[in-house]
Amino acid sequence: MKKVPITVAYGDGIGPEIMDATLKIILEAGAQLEIETIEIGYKVYSKGNPSGIEPSSWESLKRTKVFLKAPITTPQGGGFKSLNVTVRKALGLYANVRPCMSFAPFIHTKHPGIDLVIIRENEEDLYGGIEHRQGVDAFQALKIMTRQGTERIIRYAFEYARCYGRKKVSSFTKDNILKITDGMFHKVFEEVAKEYPQIEKEHWIVDIGSAKLADSPQSFDVLVLANLYGDILSDVALQIAGSVGLGASANIGHGYSMFEAIHGSAPRRAGQNLANPSGLLLAAVQMLIHIGQNEIADRVYNAWLKTIEEGIHTYDVFREGTSRMKVGTKEFAQHVISNLGKVPEVLKPFCSSRFHENPKTDFRITVPPEKKELVGVDVFIDFEGSPVELARKLQDCGQRLKLEMIANRGMAVWPFAYGESLLAGPFQCRFVCANRENSLKIDHRDVISLLNVIQQRELEFTKTELLYSFNGVEGYSKVQGE
Repeated sequence: MKKVPITVAYGDGIGPEIMDATLKIILEAGAQLEIETIEIGYKVYSKGNPSGIEPSSWESLKRTKVFLKAPITTPQGGGFKSLNVTVRKALGLYANVRPCMSFAPFIHTKHPGIDLVIIRENEEDLYGGIEHRQGVDAFQALKIMTRQGTERIIRYAFEYARCYGRKKVSSFTKDNILKITDGMFHKVFEEVAKEYPQIEKEHWIVDIGSAKLADSPQSFDVLVLANLYGDILSDVALQIAGSVGLGASANIGHGYSMFEAIHGSAPRRAGQNLANPSGLLLAAVQMLIHIGQNEIADRVYNAWLKTIEEGIHTYDVFREGTSRMKVGTKEFAQHVISNLGKVPEVLKPFCSSRFHENPKTDFRITVPPEKKELVGVDVFIDFEGSPVELARKLQDCGQRLKLEMIANRGMAVWPFAYGESLLAGPFQCRFVCANRENSLKIDHRDVISLLNVIQQRELEFTKTELLYSFNGVEGYSKVQGE
């Protein structure tokens, strides 16, 4: 078997220990790898590099296209960006695949029989990390989702279900509140699902869906979620299955991939031969399947299952009456190595060879053309007076734009006011085309003219948001109470 080049990073905290254990196991099992090692994480951050990765390391990643990464430590404080997010975006790793399985009765869980996979969108949503302070008392984070990114992750989820013999795909959104962003996710989910009639589909509002997941996780199979929901709920699912410490993650794109444990670097446990290498080891199993070394992946996974079945456990999953022996990182790895070639007797043996292909990753996505028309602008204004006073100052600011309403924190406060709303942060002042019924058009010059008048009146605007319609449908949300 030809050796496959991969890039390895030992990371921070417990990272070097669990990476050493993982590599020993998979190489002993016969993995054919040509390993390049790079340095990432705290040491790189400490050199003044805010991304946590050196330019030379990117060359290795571009060359091998496969990244096995131990957890890292990101320094506290502003200015340091998440390396995980950076790598995912730079390499186009749009799909985060997190299997969640219970291993009862050998690892404690209240929910035996869990066998689900969470597929999380990896690049968009609030994880763009785009935040602003609009004033002394107002903080903003932008949730950006695209039609292309959404359709791509949903198609990948259905392709994953098809390739791995899964029967159902579920999506969670909050489209009863976030009607434009989450509403688009739900709409695309329904559209794509029609192309896979052999696979059952269902949609849940994320709050009640989360409750269902926590109470009856066995009723789920594949879940496809936007970035934030997927991050949170995959941790929840893994914890109720047994332990987040067993969680493995595959980050998949078209051409590149990254494999990692989902837990952090746990610096308090570093250097003590305590850490459980299972999360990273199971991520390496995902990697072996991805690069076509399925037989090796099966040997490793079954040896790990056999070790778990024998009650050989690290401290984090050790439980009196269930576990037989508490061992350290090195000893656990040695037990797995000694079980290579064996299969579990109670737990279901793993056989990846029944999967004949990896899911498609390259989808040609066409965004339908729509007629886009500028119809107004929201101007956010810092103002210490009342909404009525502000409206008085704004009502004749624009010749072609008229003040329609004022809101604060998403709640209407003028011309309809409810009297009890907390007024904090900037006011959202919505201006719309003054004579749309007469087919009057506005453009950016009208917005600039409006802002000039607002500035001349010594009102401080902190932000603007242009309002568009698409095929005659408003592309912006109403406010509460409007």
